[in-house]
Amino acid sequence: MSRTLFSLCFTAVFIAGPAYADRPQVAVDISPVHSLVAQVMEGVGVPDLIIQPGATPHEYSLRPSEATALQNADLVFWVGPDLTPWLAEALETLAPAAVSTSLLEVDGTIQLEFREDALFEAHDHSDHDDHDDHDDHDDHGAHDPHAWLSPTNAMTWLDVIAGRLSAVDPVNSDAYLANAASGRAAIEALIEEVEATLDPVRGREFIVFHDAYQYFETDFDFAASGAISVSDASDPSPARIAEIRGQVVEHRVVCVLAEPQFNPGLVATVLEGSEAQMGIVDPLGSDLELGSELYPQLIRHLTAALARCLHAQ
Repeated sequence: MSRTLFSLCFTAVFIAGPAYADRPQVAVDISPVHSLVAQVMEGVGVPDLIIQPGATPHEYSLRPSEATALQNADLVFWVGPDLTPWLAEALETLAPAAVSTSLLEVDGTIQLEFREDALFEAHDHSDHDDHDDHDDHDDHGAHDPHAWLSPTNAMTWLDVIAGRLSAVDPVNSDAYLANAASGRAAIEALIEEVEATLDPVRGREFIVFHDAYQYFETDFDFAASGAISVSDASDPSPARIAEIRGQVVEHRVVCVLAEPQFNPGLVATVLEGSEAQMGIVDPLGSDLELGSELYPQLIRHLTAALARCLHAQ
């Protein structure tokens, strides 16, 4: 290499170095949120993921590298303590100076309360004595935390993420805002795509493994009939399983959606004696590649799995 070319390369690296160092360090909790933040940061930087794919967010032990990512973070985006109650203390300990944003609590976010009954109908809660299931929520907050499964919420969050990033990194504000606008447009197109996919199977009944999908159901007016488990924190009671089995048989439920990381035996028990089909869905997109495309792929995969399962009958 000539001295002139070497000098130019050295100068370019020297100039670029401080700009790279000045980019905000960003940490996020789960893969879908990581995808939204990666969309906004595209061309500027890459966020760090704290909870690795396939892990349960409700209870998690930080690896040293993840603790370091929190310590180095200028900003942290997380769903909130309703999903990861342990992370609140970790933030206070490891990232007290970071700007922390609980997305479930930002203005404009759709918030839904937990549905505690096995069957999603208008019930008087005093008629139910299934306290074991109700107590599953004691470790979490009042709101269902699976709010990322609402594309409407995702569009709101893109704007919030862009605003928080712009506040700490005004030099790249135009990029953040443009990326957020591009992400919103892509989600608007995605919503139309989902509607078209679900329209042919509207009115067919389905059961979910655990009650994680009501934000998706609400956005698309496509309600599940019930959930085998009230949460993914513990197994359902025998009484709840019996109630769900009765619903599957008596109402000729077409589809039961299982999840890859949880007990398949419970789903088999519910399907016994019926002609319902089983589909596989993952609300966290654990098998998808991390990055800005994970979020739309997650919604597409959920939609496709539901449509296939309901088409089977």
